[in-house]
Amino acid sequence: MAHTFEELVAKHRAADAAHDKVLELRDTYGPPAREQSGGAQSETYETALRAWRDLARDELAAVNEYAREEGRSRAEVEAAVERAAAWPEDS
Repeated sequence: MAHTFEELVAKHRAADAAHDKVLELRDTYGPPAREQSGGAQSETYETALRAWRDLARDELAAVNEYAREEGRSRAEVEAAVERAAAWPEDS
């Protein structure tokens, strides 16, 4: 599946947002290894963590594919995506 650069930026932003949610939950509930938190809290944290990992994995796969198709290095594409993702989307 061919990806556009804009899709890569959107994937990066989604992964960043999911990571922010994981950090927010960790700050709210405490580190997962600290104490056994309540069932719902633990489940919420684990769900958010899996979502972040899945989004990050999908982003990496898309970046690799895009770089290969464009004949560019993965590092070069990742850097360009990170720069573009740092700017607010045009409204």
